[in-house]
Amino acid sequence: MDYIDTLNEPQREGVLNTEGPCMLIAGAGSGKTRVLTYRIAHLIQSKGVDPFNIMALTFTNKAAREMRERIEKVIGPEARNLWMGTFHSVFARVLRAEAHHLGYPSNFTIYDTDDSKSLLRSIVKEMQLDDNVYKPNVLYNRISSAKNKLIGWQEYLANPELMGDDAANMRPEIGKIYRTYSLRCFKSGAMDFDDLLFNTDKLFREHLEVLNKYQHRITYVLVDEFQDTNLCQYNIIRKLASVRENVCVVGDDAQSIYAFRGADISNILNFERDYPDLKIIKLEQNYRSTQNIVQAANSVIKKNKAQLPKNVWTANEEGNLIELIKAVSDNEEGRLVASSIFEEKMQHQLKFSDFAVLYRTNSQSRAIEESLRRLNVKYKVVGGLSFYQRKEIKDILAYLRYTLNQQDEASFRRIINLPKRGIGDSTVDKIVVAANDHGTAIWDILQNPSPFVGGRAAAPIEDFVAMIKRFRLETERKDAYDCAFEIAKGSGLLRELYEDKTVEGLSRYENVQELLNAIKEFVDDKEREDKSLGSFLQEVSLLTSNDEDKDKDPDKVTLMTIHMAKGLEFKYVYIVGMEEDLFPSQMMLSSRAELEEERRLFYVAITRAEKRLFLSYAITRYRFGRLKNCEPSRFLEDIDSGFLRMSNKVGGGYQSTPSHSSGNSSYAKTLVSGIKKTITSKPVAPKPSAPAAYTPPADFVPSNTANLQEGMKVEHPKFGFGMVIQLDTSSPDRKARIQFDNFGEKTLLLSFAKLKIHN
Repeated sequence: MDYIDTLNEPQREGVLNTEGPCMLIAGAGSGKTRVLTYRIAHLIQSKGVDPFNIMALTFTNKAAREMRERIEKVIGPEARNLWMGTFHSVFARVLRAEAHHLGYPSNFTIYDTDDSKSLLRSIVKEMQLDDNVYKPNVLYNRISSAKNKLIGWQEYLANPELMGDDAANMRPEIGKIYRTYSLRCFKSGAMDFDDLLFNTDKLFREHLEVLNKYQHRITYVLVDEFQDTNLCQYNIIRKLASVRENVCVVGDDAQSIYAFRGADISNILNFERDYPDLKIIKLEQNYRSTQNIVQAANSVIKKNKAQLPKNVWTANEEGNLIELIKAVSDNEEGRLVASSIFEEKMQHQLKFSDFAVLYRTNSQSRAIEESLRRLNVKYKVVGGLSFYQRKEIKDILAYLRYTLNQQDEASFRRIINLPKRGIGDSTVDKIVVAANDHGTAIWDILQNPSPFVGGRAAAPIEDFVAMIKRFRLETERKDAYDCAFEIAKGSGLLRELYEDKTVEGLSRYENVQELLNAIKEFVDDKEREDKSLGSFLQEVSLLTSNDEDKDKDPDKVTLMTIHMAKGLEFKYVYIVGMEEDLFPSQMMLSSRAELEEERRLFYVAITRAEKRLFLSYAITRYRFGRLKNCEPSRFLEDIDSGFLRMSNKVGGGYQSTPSHSSGNSSYAKTLVSGIKKTITSKPVAPKPSAPAAYTPPADFVPSNTANLQEGMKVEHPKFGFGMVIQLDTSSPDRKARIQFDNFGEKTLLLSFAKLKIHN
């Protein structure tokens, strides 16, 4: 119990208050992971709870791994018996044992995003629909959103509002595509990521005996990052915890930034409604950042109306003021930021890994990268192509998956002619059609192909079937590594890659070798009981992008979007692109809820910084191929002026105003009110004062813009009335250039703009 003495009073209460519903409102940097860790350790060590009866749910494997390691340091190897992991990994484990209740095999395949999109692409082709209208990304996101809201394909087709939305967006067949996609996944013995939760909810809803078993097996439920849960996840939690109500959720409504993934902030805001006896504990002491950073973040988030009240504070040093960098252009912004990083590192003997540059969109990294390269500053861009998303890796994994599950259509399509064995797309289509027409599995057709395909195609198909059967026998008597090596070799893929002596070919061959190394490491783990190929594939399928550490040299500046930065911290943080229509994003200004999520995103960005925080904006920036005048972000005005100071470039270098002192406060007070006036500085001509905000009428309803033409009069909920002066339909992202009566010229993406046509 020595660990209890290391906690402050609210943290201690969060650890010891184990019975009944509890919500820990954990401000940024308040030590929530420590509280969760010690709470679980306390349940096991002091309350005598069996680890097999505790379920702890996280959002990344990395978070679960770190928490398990911390618990193990306190209580020992018993920590390995916890039901701990991501929502998807924990409930995949449940479904492996219970999937037969839903008609799935226990070795069902888990489709990743690419697999799902590939299947959707095939369905669109089979239905003879326009693939420029029914794009895989659009379909996948629409279906994913429905599943997160517990809307199956039957409910979707029966919902006039959803069907009406699809018709208005010129995609009336999405419901039918959703139905076909779901049935094909079921027939293939496959679940996509969303199915792992959607089907768990269905399992608990339709099979009460199964729910009852897990309700009595899991006596304590703990949920990290509760503000990021969606309706489906919340439903599962409520069902599991409904008998004993020993449910503890930890989160921060101020850091809810994933609505685009289906996260529902109302889950945390309204949690008390579902649990009237809820114990609320607020973790408000920040251990990460300086006082200036913490108070600046507080001044921003208090502007939101939808929030749980709390007062985050810190006993850390006061620290430097937040520095505001003004640049003439986005290229100069990159140069100023790179110069600042270089000089701060040299002056204070820091490492490059102490620095992070955060931005709203990935495209903003270009100017930063170019400037860092000119100074020979090493950097890494987080969010690039994942190792497991590379083609050669996905090819091998498809072979491994199909060896275990011959009902897996996505894997079948990927490997049937890889390496080339004379089986063309038309032959594959004939096989799929034959399976659908006869109501049987593709594998059944493959084992007797002659009646359905031409004579020349039958022989290589029969060879393929014999090869898969041989591989399948290997899985019954060998571990994951021996199986994978035999499959990589026996399929011919390893030889094909080895024989390609180009730089790219060698790289692909090395990547496959690295995959085999990873499988060998998996097998050699002495603490791992299940060393089968199926066990390895499940672990790979559930990896998240944040779980891979591919960087050989850790001393690099980190570049990433703010969404990717959540949960991380750096000594020095630069938030770039602080401009209207960029941050907040132009796509997030149609409602108060969207604007408040953008403000929460800014709050998350601010609270990543430990020692120093820099904000930058450009007076001009290229957007849609044209140089645009930019207006400083409204979020800059949200920061209380006492926490800001302006930085200036002098003589080609970087120089800031004097360091924080009481004598600088009068300057700071005038800073925010003068921010927008900076756009009148040369070389940009002065702009007239901003017009009053437009308020649309109560009956405002956006029109279908599919037939929008130049010269039409339109109405926008923010910019009011205007005329279309140019349309750009040369790319899938249709754009309109509109001259608004009071707001001047704007270029809008028609897929996002809410326009009412008046012609």
